[in-house]
Amino acid sequence: MITREEIANVLDQPVYDGDGNKIGDAKHVFFDDMTGRPEWVSVKTGMLGSSESFVPVRDAALVQDHLEVPYGKDQVKGAPTVDVDAGGHLSESEEHRLYDYYGINFDSVLSEAERTDDGRWAAGPGTAGAAGTVGAAGLAGTGRAGTGRAGTDGGTTGREDAWDRADMTDERAMTRSEEQMHIGVERRESGRARLRKYVVTEEVQQTVPVTHEEVRVVREPITDANRDEALAGPEISEAEHEVTLHAERPVVETETVPVERVRMTMEEHTENETVRGQVRKERIEAETELIEEDDMRRDRE
Repeated sequence: MITREEIANVLDQPVYDGDGNKIGDAKHVFFDDMTGRPEWVSVKTGMLGSSESFVPVRDAALVQDHLEVPYGKDQVKGAPTVDVDAGGHLSESEEHRLYDYYGINFDSVLSEAERTDDGRWAAGPGTAGAAGTVGAAGLAGTGRAGTGRAGTDGGTTGREDAWDRADMTDERAMTRSEEQMHIGVERRESGRARLRKYVVTEEVQQTVPVTHEEVRVVREPITDANRDEALAGPEISEAEHEVTLHAERPVVETETVPVERVRMTMEEHTENETVRGQVRKERIEAETELIEEDDMRRDRE
């Protein structure tokens, strides 16, 4: 089981099963309201951490830079989906359902919660208490009504400080406490990008030279050189000569050729973002009451 001091080393760290398979990243740690001990861890699973599964940490161990749980990856990812209320609590019925899924006896969990060292969180069977949350203000809540949550924003246990002050026997001293704000980051889906290929038709214009044949009539006078050819036919007759004309015309055909490869890459850009919050601090001032001289004189008399 992890301790309260180890929570900061668990949040946002990888979670592995016993076979060395990564299940996801630890998102929140839930405390038992009766004992104040870490009881559950929610693990971000699925594509881009889109799902969140609950797994017990009673038998988990912090190994170097990751949390190891004695449950298989598929078993954790198949855990029942539970509702966490606005105060960051699991109800008793939701816890009961999760314990049944992981094969843990719920009655043994109650018995273990009752056996505390000093009774500070101890309660009888079935005792109901107020739900507590952990944020910038810290852990609060007692009883078995629910389980409080510790998120990535951390928190200090202000309830314990109050109990420590109540246990003090020296009335001349008091403890001053203050809240501390711890800021972390969470990774979530911000959008999607995709490549889409589609076809468009464009008009292409190109000028090409074409040729064609035309008839031109050439008249030649009769000379001694061509007289024999001219007198070769009949003297008076009708005749007809035919020639075939040719012309060129553009012929268009298309050919598909690769021209470029297009792919997507992702780049991370870091920018600074200012986060503001409010924390409460206690102040201690000393007050002195002076006794008047007349009162002192009367006391002497």
